[in-house]
Amino acid sequence: MENCYYLCGAFGDKGLRIGIWCNGNTTGFGSVFPGSNPGIPTTPRHEVEAKLKRLRLFLLLTVGFSASMRAQYDAAFNHYWALQSFYNPAASGLKGQIDVQGGYAMQLVGYEHAPATMIITADLPLWMISPAHGVGAGFVNDKIGLFEHKKFYIQYAYHQKLWGGRLSAGVRAALLAETFDGSGLDLEESGDEAFPTSEADGTSFDLDAGIRYDGKRWYAGFSVMHALAPTVELGEAKVNEYEVPQVFYLTGGYNIRFRNPLLSMQTSAIVRTDLTAWRGDITARIMYNSSKLKMYAGVGYSPTISASVFVGGDLHGIQLGYCYEIYTGGIGALNGTHEISLGYTTNLDLFKKGKNRHQSVRIL
Repeated sequence: MENCYYLCGAFGDKGLRIGIWCNGNTTGFGSVFPGSNPGIPTTPRHEVEAKLKRLRLFLLLTVGFSASMRAQYDAAFNHYWALQSFYNPAASGLKGQIDVQGGYAMQLVGYEHAPATMIITADLPLWMISPAHGVGAGFVNDKIGLFEHKKFYIQYAYHQKLWGGRLSAGVRAALLAETFDGSGLDLEESGDEAFPTSEADGTSFDLDAGIRYDGKRWYAGFSVMHALAPTVELGEAKVNEYEVPQVFYLTGGYNIRFRNPLLSMQTSAIVRTDLTAWRGDITARIMYNSSKLKMYAGVGYSPTISASVFVGGDLHGIQLGYCYEIYTGGIGALNGTHEISLGYTTNLDLFKKGKNRHQSVRIL
């Protein structure tokens, strides 16, 4: 019987060890944790075929979970409905207020080298010109094992009244910064330039764009991230590169009213794909809206990936939300994702006379 070789990783006292396993009862492609198989791989082959697309492989090796859960480059926030200007630049300034949103997600709790993601976004209309113009800026930091992805961006949107609603289009300029911490690797053999032993980083320019239409009780949008499909070269030697694929997003939502004017249901959905893999999310939240306090509770579902529960509220323009995501692919219920969302929305038009009135108006 012909031997079959796999490039695998194992976490030990010295960090991530990379090497070759030869058939037997090893796992398939992915990380191997001590206990499921021997904790140290065998000596690597002299030549690993094309080094398995170089460092892109480490993104899978250092995380230790199914590629279908994070098939795309961008982080998948459960609070996507609160981060709409991030997923579609056409939403910049759409609320007619200053809107600052932040989020932090700790995924796969209990696993070493698990992903942790932070995001901060801000957008507002350009009152000094026209409320039809909106601008925004943001920052994303996504740490996955030995990889760290950063994104800095600015964006612009134009809003036009049309057919009783509003049509919006937006564009975003972004700087991507990639870092790979090679000091966390414990290679069986060193000296291969494809496997850095120190920190390697690189940057690249990127563009995103989107369109969106808002009706009285619903909205729909389409956007593309990484329209340039940039390649980030890592390290001074530039022997490793990270290819960022284009990712397409479809978003939508609908507000359902009840007889009780204090209650409503806000439904939303998002589908993202890089044309190789995809993820979809659908969310429903019951809203309580009084003059002083707004609260919500809801559930979400991502087919073949996870189910989520939400709770949160809005007091004097300050929004706080929490989500727990439980993976349905065999990972324990206690090894899910904790996600926190924090935001502030206010009117602050310096070009209007009189005092500013602070309030929060949630548009899907």
